Amino acid sequence: MKTASLAHTRSAVKKSSLFSARGENTRVSFCRRRMGLIAALFLLALLSACSSDSNKPAEEVKPEVKGPELLTARSGFQKLYIAARGWNQDARPYRIDSLVTKDGNGHDGKWAVWRGGFASAAQRSAKTYVWSGSAAEGAPARGINPGIEDSYSPTNASTQTWDIQFLKIDSDQALATAQKHGGDKVLEKNPDTPVTYVCDWNHNTNQLIWHVIFGPNREGSKLTVSVDASTGEFIRVEK
Repeated sequence: MKTASLAHTRSAVKKSSLFSARGENTRVSFCRRRMGLIAALFLLALLSACSSDSNKPAEEVKPEVKGPELLTARSGFQKLYIAARGWNQDARPYRIDSLVTKDGNGHDGKWAVWRGGFASAAQRSAKTYVWSGSAAEGAPARGINPGIEDSYSPTNASTQTWDIQFLKIDSDQALATAQKHGGDKVLEKNPDTPVTYVCDWNHNTNQLIWHVIFGPNREGSKLTVSVDASTGEFIRVEK
């Protein structure tokens, strides 16, 4: 009897263990299926978000607005001279001048636009070039802007060419000389007055001259001072 009872007890224990194991396996299987479902839902949400982002139009990249590039006359002239020599190898300058823009005033000898007049004796033609580093409305496009080719006569005193070796004094140096001869008083009294520059050859004295103009042009100037463009020496007050 004891043997039968013991056998029955062992059989019951085995069945209990079997049912327990099956229950445990069932719970593990359920957990795994639930985790798999969660992972699938997460992946689906991620793919949906990516698809939604890809359908959005790309944001427009606005071009960066560059500020003005202000140069003294000699720096601007160097760019103009290279362009003119590309037009004609014998091209020589007869004039340099600054052009007024809203992004400068010339008080440091610098402007964002410089113009150069050049002539070719061999071709008997003349051409202007404008360099612009201006961002102001109405200013020439940035870079070199060639003008229209025109006829040229070497006997014309107003367009007499000169050797670039004569241009030793820059616009800011010419301004410093002009300031000592009345320019400082003009700017002290009228600080908004622009200072403009013209450089050309004086055939009467055989000099390359800077005309430092305290005003937007010669007609509207409050004062114009002549300065030797080779030595920096004061010549005279023109007005």
